[in-house]
Amino acid sequence: MSAPSNGFDQKPESSSSSSRLSLLGTVPPTLLILFAILAIQLGAGIAKQLFSILSPEGTAAARIILSALLLTLITGKKIPALLKTFTSNWRLLSGFGLCIAAMNLFFYLAISRIPLGAAVTFEFLGPLTVAAVTSRKWSHFLWIALAAVGVLLLSPFSGAELNTIGIMFALLAGAGWACFIILAGRVSAKTDGNDGLAIGMMVAGFVLMPFAVAILPTLMTRPEILLACIAVSVLSTTIPFILEFEALKRMSKRSYGVLVSAEPAVATLVGAVLLQEHLGWQGMIAISCVVIAAIGITVSDQQTTE
Repeated sequence: MSAPSNGFDQKPESSSSSSRLSLLGTVPPTLLILFAILAIQLGAGIAKQLFSILSPEGTAAARIILSALLLTLITGKKIPALLKTFTSNWRLLSGFGLCIAAMNLFFYLAISRIPLGAAVTFEFLGPLTVAAVTSRKWSHFLWIALAAVGVLLLSPFSGAELNTIGIMFALLAGAGWACFIILAGRVSAKTDGNDGLAIGMMVAGFVLMPFAVAILPTLMTRPEILLACIAVSVLSTTIPFILEFEALKRMSKRSYGVLVSAEPAVATLVGAVLLQEHLGWQGMIAISCVVIAAIGITVSDQQTTE
């Protein structure tokens, strides 16, 4: 799943953050984005291996709550200041947090039933649809049609042996991602820096708290599981957040969009290597359709705005 910073118009960072990220300034932004994508998918791969112990719901709750704590530390803001911001924009930030909770919970429920690469491919329909609808370009609907062909190739209608419920969860995760993108711009405009993202993660953590309570005894008695959850949070949220933040200062939105479009392919690779998941030639063709569609929408959209 894409880093939570996707959809945000990044604002200038503080001088303390700048000093912490100074070393990243020597790394090409393209590599930073690719490392961020790889970290996200590695985090998902590790998370999937925790499902038998914590359940998908429990793993999602642990990841969100730990990520909220890490992002709060990154913002450098005190809790009272964040609470004041939440009080001033509680409707918007509550909805934003619900989107974060939904896209993470449904994504983990999806990958508990279908391969990682397939889940990311179905989920990608969310941001692709937002891009097509908001641009109002007919050519974008042609790219969406190509993505739909890819999805059809992965669906049971084409003979693919994928769990139908898992597909539905992946599509719901994509809907949550789409809502996240729509609300992210408003949240960024209403809050300072990345406070809105941290608050949204807190709200999501509160929503998923019942699942966290259920796994608390396991986390308290098995430190290796807690460390694995921390690793998932760092890989899935903290590292991508920092890397994308730095990369977006030095690259165009078109380049960023094209690189992120490779996420289904990276997810498929991680699934094959880490989880021994294989989709076959039909699955590879399906994922290629979605990746090409994502690149096509990104490039054509930027050609219009430039």
